[in-house]
Amino acid sequence: MIQLKNLTKKYGDFTALGALNLTVPRGVLYGLLGPNGAGKTTALRIIAGILQPSSGSVSVGGFDVQAESERAKSKLGYIPDRPFIYEKLTGAEFLRFVAGLYGQNGTDVDRRIDELLEVWELTTWRDELLEAYSHGMRQKLIISSALIHRPEVIVVDEPLVGLDPKAARLLKDLFRGFVARGGTILMSTHTLEVAEALCDRIAIIQAGQIRAEGTMDDLREEAQSGDARLEEIFLKLTGGDEVQELLEVLGS
Repeated sequence: MIQLKNLTKKYGDFTALGALNLTVPRGVLYGLLGPNGAGKTTALRIIAGILQPSSGSVSVGGFDVQAESERAKSKLGYIPDRPFIYEKLTGAEFLRFVAGLYGQNGTDVDRRIDELLEVWELTTWRDELLEAYSHGMRQKLIISSALIHRPEVIVVDEPLVGLDPKAARLLKDLFRGFVARGGTILMSTHTLEVAEALCDRIAIIQAGQIRAEGTMDDLREEAQSGDARLEEIFLKLTGGDEVQELLEVLGS
């Protein structure tokens, strides 16, 4: 459902992504992991059509994101790490506005808005301006806006930021239910415990290149690390020696 072919993004002489190739099949919750600056958010923003690649291509649901942008975006729900909202809209107005961007309106949309606000316990806030929403409430609304048009694919960057434990658990259950019904999720997160528990497959990228990819068993084999947890594998593959060096400096 998501396919990256030789995806490259350059900023002057700096290469953020270098000929990245990745396929995320239908019905899979896929984790995209990497150190800060590895290129994760850049890749997700290109998939969402926010950034233009320097070269290569991205397809979502069989549609090229650049050549068939409207059809590709109609399949996609995007949850960014730093979302923008219109603070002078109410919660219900914001969701209705987003639905309108996908050409959806009427009673079906109103019913969908009611359902999503109830799921996230925002019903009593539906007619309040977004400037009064807390950070966690805004995150819930952004998640709702990504689901309002019933996408087939969800791309999400740091999904649990700002959510309380109950909402975080609800989102995890929602994600697993989404893929169980044939949906596709590509998720970037620094919370390795969440990635290990939720993801069917994981790609670890570093300096814009895939360092390792596959199931947890595949990653363990790649890292030659027995039955190690994801954190140990991640540090081994991405250069976790810096941690030991820091401890030595602090102890000297």
